[in-house]
Amino acid sequence: MSEASAREDDERWMAAALRFGRRGLGLTAPNPSVAALIMRDGRLVGRGVTAPGGRPHAERIALAEAGEAARGATIYVTLEPCSHQGVTPPCAEAIIAAGVARVVASLEDPNPRVAGQGFAMLRAAEIAVDVGLGAEQARRDHRGHILRVTAQRPMVTLKLAQTADGYAAGDEHDPRLAITGETANLAVQVMRSLHDAIMIGAGTAREDDPLLTVRLPGVTQRPLRVVLDSRLSLPLASRLVATAREFPTLIVTMHDAPPQNAAALIAAGVEVAPAPAAAEGGVDLKAALHLLAARGVTRVFSEGGPRVGARLVASGLADEVALITALKPLGRPGRPALDAATRAALADPARYREFDGARYGDDRLQRWERVG
Repeated sequence: MSEASAREDDERWMAAALRFGRRGLGLTAPNPSVAALIMRDGRLVGRGVTAPGGRPHAERIALAEAGEAARGATIYVTLEPCSHQGVTPPCAEAIIAAGVARVVASLEDPNPRVAGQGFAMLRAAEIAVDVGLGAEQARRDHRGHILRVTAQRPMVTLKLAQTADGYAAGDEHDPRLAITGETANLAVQVMRSLHDAIMIGAGTAREDDPLLTVRLPGVTQRPLRVVLDSRLSLPLASRLVATAREFPTLIVTMHDAPPQNAAALIAAGVEVAPAPAAAEGGVDLKAALHLLAARGVTRVFSEGGPRVGARLVASGLADEVALITALKPLGRPGRPALDAATRAALADPARYREFDGARYGDDRLQRWERVG
């Protein structure tokens, strides 16, 4: 096989591994959703993706499936195999013991307990190691894990919807505005399912009374529902509180929030956690995200509305932005989906780059990712 042909095979199988790994997003926290494919003589002999809850790791699942066929094979893995003793022995040791001849990996793991040591262990065992294939996509897929170990916070996807003339809602006393169509709404359910937590502000919780669950046939994900509520104003009759014993629900509040409100919410099954106040008022977003990371959350889907969205973008905490624009305008004054500063940030190539998009009937999705 020529070098060019071999490279094409590597690219094809790593792309397949990355697609496979994305199936586990929203399921594997606190660990990343890693995928591993084992190839021998042009045949797929084993595959694995990190199991729900984070264990077993992808490499061990793939090796168990391959059995003796792993000897002399190539394993394609989307993140460096672990090298430290955790609940299970290191995956790098398992790869060595299985007799794998070559490891093709997308990224070095920034976790200080690994950080190149897995690759060093493999090379010391005279296994060929090739690092960097598919790195851009792997960095995007593993952004939650990367940020949790380097910045002690989860990654945040900010989702907003707007009418054709740029509004997220009507006037203050208007009924809730249905902006997007059924296909786009289903796409949002899929986006929710790829995250560990869904986060909104107290205003959105009071005005929209959302349920914040994943409603897709056959999908069982139960993301943590998070409300940023500095005064614990969420009504006890809200759907979030009424279903708190069925779906995990956390309110992040401030230290001086009314204790009687906290007691009533806790009695209803809601978890309440205090955080510092932000200089501009309300719950400090960075502190709230640190709190979530400490719980093992790696990926947060923010549907908190324009105010929370603007704060996330301004503070550099919105890692991805998903904006769905409807075909129809509101046709009268309303609440803008994005303020001028947020629109300017998304248009600034030093801060954000547009990397993806889609059409859902009459609705258009645009996606940006934070630069750096």
